[in-house]
Amino acid sequence: MQSSLFVRAARLEPVERTPVWFMRQAGRILPEYRALREKWSLIEICRQPELCAEVTLQPMRRMELDAAVLFADIMLPLIGIGVELDLVDNVGPVIRHPIRTIEEVRALRPMDPESDVPFVMDTIRLLKAELGTRRAVIGFSGAPFTLASYLIEGKPSRDFLLTKTLMNSEPLLWHELMDRLTDIMIAYLWAKVSAGVDALQLFDSWVGCLSPNDYARSVAPYSRRIFAALAPAGVPFVHFGTNTAGLLPQMKDDGGTVIGVDWRIPLGVAWKTVGYNLGIQGNLDPALLLAPWTAIEEAAEDILRGVGTRPGHIFNLGHGLLPDTPLDNASRLVDFVHGRSEEIRGTPTKVSGIRHQEPGTRETDPLIGLGS
Repeated sequence: MQSSLFVRAARLEPVERTPVWFMRQAGRILPEYRALREKWSLIEICRQPELCAEVTLQPMRRMELDAAVLFADIMLPLIGIGVELDLVDNVGPVIRHPIRTIEEVRALRPMDPESDVPFVMDTIRLLKAELGTRRAVIGFSGAPFTLASYLIEGKPSRDFLLTKTLMNSEPLLWHELMDRLTDIMIAYLWAKVSAGVDALQLFDSWVGCLSPNDYARSVAPYSRRIFAALAPAGVPFVHFGTNTAGLLPQMKDDGGTVIGVDWRIPLGVAWKTVGYNLGIQGNLDPALLLAPWTAIEEAAEDILRGVGTRPGHIFNLGHGLLPDTPLDNASRLVDFVHGRSEEIRGTPTKVSGIRHQEPGTRETDPLIGLGS
């Protein structure tokens, strides 16, 4: 039985076209999702497997996406172990009692996914029954640093001053917190694999605020422990963060099989940095999807022609879909990526509304124009 396009690309196998999916594709820009949110909160949706599967599948019906990302929030496992927080619309997670002491760290208990968040695994099983093997199901978790930053700051932050201060002034507290969060995420991700996900993604969304030295000393050991613990599962594992250009020389050795990058670094530079033995995911600026189609097409064209036929590229945005993204732009981009990448590989498929350009009309070396 052949693996999905996403899985084959993530394993650096030859593919007939570039797979594409979007972070935060489940919900946000879909009117049918917004209608459901008038009745239920995000957490209420997650706790109802049939409803959660429906929300996860909604974008798959709208667009020919190559992977479904499980509808969830990175704070879900912390809610499962009893952390009191509110997911505030247009704000994010707000922790009722931010962590300040070692006693509060030690109050974080281990996770038993089948009793703490059984609905997550039930949703995965429903999705696999619906999607089969043609399109992948991606499970994800937050990385320990990003989760720790929420627990310490108490809410989303721009400068992470409380987090950095605690990390550097109370190393024993910091390392115990990171140890506990790492154990929780390992249990959570293994449960998702056991339920049937085809791939995983570790979201270290805010780790780009750190210096390379702080990352090496206070974060990398825990990310690496997660990747090492999940390696026997044999599923592709994406390591994603934003503003991580200065951290890529270390992240490439953390254990992920695919590195996700944002738009702040040319994809060619990022791939040369992490090495061509790893896959790469990205990296269109999500703000571009609010622009006219010509601007979107030009940027996507640059990425695809830069990659050329090199195996291992998964097309995505550099972060999640923005709420005001026109649905037609997202859908058209999916079709463009599929059709244009097939042309580049020599198996053209006509896609309405797509500008066709013959190979050789621009420089065609792999990764040319992307900083290679």
